[in-house]
Parts: sequence; structure tokens; C-alpha cells
Amino acid sequence: MTTLPSEASQGNLPFTTVRDLLRYAVSRFNKEKLSFGHGSDNAYDEAAYLILHTLSLPLDRLEPFLDAKLQPSEIKDVMDIIERRITERIPAAYLTHEAWLQGYAFYVDRGVIVPRSFIAELIVDQFAPWVSDPDSIEDILELCTGSGCLAIMMADQFQNAHVDAVELSPAALAVAQTNISNYSMDDRIKLYHADLYDGIPEKQYQLIVTNPPYVNQDSMSRLPLEYKAEPSMALAGGFDGMDIVRRIVKTAGKRLTDDGLLIVEIGNEAGHAIAAFPELELTWLTTSGGDDRVFLLTAKQLKELDQA
Repeated sequence: MTTLPSEASQGNLPFTTVRDLLRYAVSRFNKEKLSFGHGSDNAYDEAAYLILHTLSLPLDRLEPFLDAKLQPSEIKDVMDIIERRITERIPAAYLTHEAWLQGYAFYVDRGVIVPRSFIAELIVDQFAPWVSDPDSIEDILELCTGSGCLAIMMADQFQNAHVDAVELSPAALAVAQTNISNYSMDDRIKLYHADLYDGIPEKQYQLIVTNPPYVNQDSMSRLPLEYKAEPSMALAGGFDGMDIVRRIVKTAGKRLTDDGLLIVEIGNEAGHAIAAFPELELTWLTTSGGDDRVFLLTAKQLKELDQA
């Protein structure tokens, strides 16, 4: 960690308020050309989050505290986390052990990818209009659950559902279990240490949802340091990014009820996804990232694929 100026120990830094620290942090983050995308997409939002979290202030209430005068120890704590964000080049969520998604808070550490998913937007809308009766959903399978964030959100939004959540990484499973316990959902969500469909119950699901590793080989080689700090197995999807997606799609028909749906996030890989499944008409779902980040396939499409 970068050593703070000697004045810091004496509380004589030229900062006295949250506003001072916010200005300083934004300037430093921009000057150091940090990369964002793990909960915020710009220097201002990230600086505000780190400052408010470090000072144990409400994360959605910056304005009332901007001109609050801080104690020397508080200034030092904020300066420490600002410097760590710059020198370690890791996502802010790893510094705070906290990530937010659609109003839900999750514990994270470096054993798991930082929660972020366009599918989360669709979950809070209960996958409307594709799911016409949310109360009828009883069985959901989530593949590549990571921190367990989407499984928890689905269990919360679909009150009658049981969720089987699958993850290959033991470190990620430990984080998912922490989050499931934090939300008191041990009786609603069952974790499986498995490689996709292998080793999970022989049953069919009304929904199969996944945000799998999908970053293509060339993009992996050019990731910013913040993304390289995450477990590569949670990101890398092979040459075209579709290695794991292909496996998911291939078997999904056998695992879905006749009216079931498969929902898959593929980030910036729409072109590769279309090329990987030329025999399927992918339905693209609208998200804040555009109309090409998440696709849907019906059980009918997938079962016909099995028979082809």
C-alpha cells in the first residue's frame, strides 16, 4: 500500500470534509486511469461509494454529508482505501467485501466474480412477459451461480420456487453459502458442487437461468487489471466465448419442462452466440445494456434441437 504523506498521521492533510475527499478521489482515479464496471461505471460513483462505505454512512445519501467535517482518523481511513483502490487495481467490491445488485447486497471476496448481471434486471420484473404466472414457478435451476446472487434474487421474486444452484469453484460455493445464509434462504436454495448438469437431481425445471463464463480468448488477453483480479474460470469461455454456453444449450432441452425457458447472458458476445447456434432463432431480451446481452430459448426449440 502506498504510504500516506507524513501529515496524515498528524491529521494535517488539506482535507476536512467529505467534499474534499470526493474531489481528491475522483481526480486520482481519473489520473490513474482506473477501470470500472463492478458496480459503478465512472470515477465519481466509485469514489462516492468507497467514501460513504468507509465512513459507515448511507450509500444513497451523499448530499447531506458533503460538507461534514471529519475526524483525522476518518480522513486517514478514507485515504487508505483510496490508495488501495489505486495501487492494488482490484474492484472496489473486494475492498469493501460488498456488492450491490438491483437493491440486494451480497458478500464477496476474491474467490468469486463480483456480482453483475443484466439478468438481475429481468428477475425483478419476474421475467415478464415470458413468465405469465410467477406463482406457478416451483423449480428453477441456476448454472454457474458464483456468489449465489441470482439464485437469491429468484428465490425472493418467485415465492413458491425452489432453486438448485450449481457452481464448480469451491471458493465461489463458500461465498454463495454465506450469502444464502445471510438471506435466510437455506430452505429455498440448494447448492451443488457440480460441472453444469453433472451431479444434480434428475428432474426437470421450469426455468434454467445462467450467466456463464463467456469472454472470448482475444478479449481475455486484453482485460483491464481490475477484471484480471477476478477468477479467470468465471470469465473465460474459450476461443469464441461459447464453450460453456454450447454445453448448457445442448442439454437444456432434457432438463426443461415442456413449457420451460432457458435464459442465458452472453455480454458482448452476441455475434459469437448467433454463429454458435445457426439452427436456433435466439430471442433477445431487452436490458439496460441493449437488446443483445441476454437470449432466451423455449423448451420446444431445445427439444426439437435434440430430435434433429
